[in-house]
Amino acid sequence: MSKIFHRSSTQIPVQAVAGDGAYLIDQNGKRYLDGCGGAAVSCLGHSDEFVKQAMREQLEQLAYAHTGFFTSEPAETLAENLITHAPGDLDNVYLVSGGSEAMESALKLARQYFIDKGEPHRHKVIARQQSYHGNTLGALATGGNKLRRAPYAPMLFETFHISPCYEYRNRAPNESSEYYGKRVANELEAEILKLGPESVMAFVAEPVVGATAGAVPAVEGYFKRIREICDQYGILLILDEVMCGMGRTGTLFACEQDGVAPDIMGIAKGLGAGYQPIGAMLCTREIADTIRDGAGYFKNGHTYLGHPMAAAAANAVLHRLTQDGLVSRSKQMGEKFKSALQDRFGDHPFVGDIRGRGLFIGVEIVEDRETKEPFDPAHKIHAHLKQKAMENGLMIYPGNGTKDGISGDHILLAPPFIITDAQIGELIDKLGQTFDQVFAA
Repeated sequence: MSKIFHRSSTQIPVQAVAGDGAYLIDQNGKRYLDGCGGAAVSCLGHSDEFVKQAMREQLEQLAYAHTGFFTSEPAETLAENLITHAPGDLDNVYLVSGGSEAMESALKLARQYFIDKGEPHRHKVIARQQSYHGNTLGALATGGNKLRRAPYAPMLFETFHISPCYEYRNRAPNESSEYYGKRVANELEAEILKLGPESVMAFVAEPVVGATAGAVPAVEGYFKRIREICDQYGILLILDEVMCGMGRTGTLFACEQDGVAPDIMGIAKGLGAGYQPIGAMLCTREIADTIRDGAGYFKNGHTYLGHPMAAAAANAVLHRLTQDGLVSRSKQMGEKFKSALQDRFGDHPFVGDIRGRGLFIGVEIVEDRETKEPFDPAHKIHAHLKQKAMENGLMIYPGNGTKDGISGDHILLAPPFIITDAQIGELIDKLGQTFDQVFAA
C-alpha cells in the first residue's frame, strides 16, 4: 500500500519512471504520449537537455538561499528576462513556487497597493463564473469553479462573479461576436456600479479559460472593453496566465493576442515546464513604487521565493521558448493540430465545440449537438475518457461542470511544443480510438 495521500483515495496511479521527449514511461515500460502536458505544464517535453544542464550547473554552484538574507543571480536574471518580454508597463517580478501562490500573491498585492495608496476601502474582487485561479483559499474564493469551491464555501471570502465570455454557450443567434463581447464585458461595469466603485479593488480573469471550461478564448474586443472599464473606475486588472501563458497559446503572453496588458499578472506551469516548481507574479512599476513609498515592503512571503535552482531552470526554459523558437512552434503546430482535430472530430455526434489558441485546445462533449445539451453528470464522461485514453497510451486532461459548474464535460489538449507531425497523427488516432470505446459503451 502506498503511503502517499494520492489525489484519489481509491486508486493508486501508475508509476512514471522516465521521460522521453513527448512521452512518459511507466514501470512496465509502457509509453504514454503526453497530449496535455500534465496540466498544460510540460511545454518542452520530458527530456530537454538544455534545461537539465542548466539545473546541473546551478546545483554545483548554489542550491538555495533564503530571500530574507540574499538574492541570487538566477533570480535576478529571470526577472530581467521576463520583464524584457512582458507586455505593457509590467516592471517587477515576484518569484514563487506555483500558480496558486502567484495568484494569492496578486490578490494580496492589490489589497496592499490600495492601503498604501490611501484607499483602504477598496477590497472587493470581481471575477467570472467558470473560472479557476488556484487552490489556496484566496485564489479559490476568487475563482468561479462551483465544484471546487463547494466544500470550502464557509471559509471563502466574498467574491462577486459576472458571466464568462463563452461564445459557444452564451452568444445569442442574432448577436455578432463583437456585440456579444461588449455585452458581457459591460456586465463588469454594471457590477462595479452595483457594489460601489469606491469599494472595488480588482477584476480577475484568465485570457483563455483553462481547466474549468476547456480552453475558452475571449472574442475579439472583449478584453479591450474590460481594460477601459477598469481604467475608468480605477480598478486593477489582474490576468491569470498560470495555464495559458508562457507560449501555450502561440504568443509568450496570452494577453498579447487581445491587445491589452494587465496591472498584475500571474504565471507558472510553462515557466518551469515541469523541471522545477516555479511561478511568478508580475506588476507595474507604479504598483511597486506605491509599496516602496508606503509600507516599504510587500507584506507577504514564502520559504522558497526566488529559489535559485527553480530560477535557473526557468531561465533555460525561457531561452528555449524565446531564443530557440518554441513559442513560434506552438503557434505553428497548434494550427496543424486544431485542423487535424476538426477534420477527425468536427462532425462527431458527441463533439459540440473545438476551440482554443496555439497548443491549448478544448473539446467540449455534448449529448446533442443541435441543442448543445450535455450528458447527465452521473455518466462521468470526462472520467471515462481519461481512463480509456490512458489504457490507449494517451494523456488527456479532463474536466466536468463545463456548462454551468455542474453539468458538461470537456477534455483539454495541451501537448509539448516539440510535438511532431507524426505525433499529432498518433494523438488523433489514439483519441479517436478512445472516443469509439467510450461512446460505444
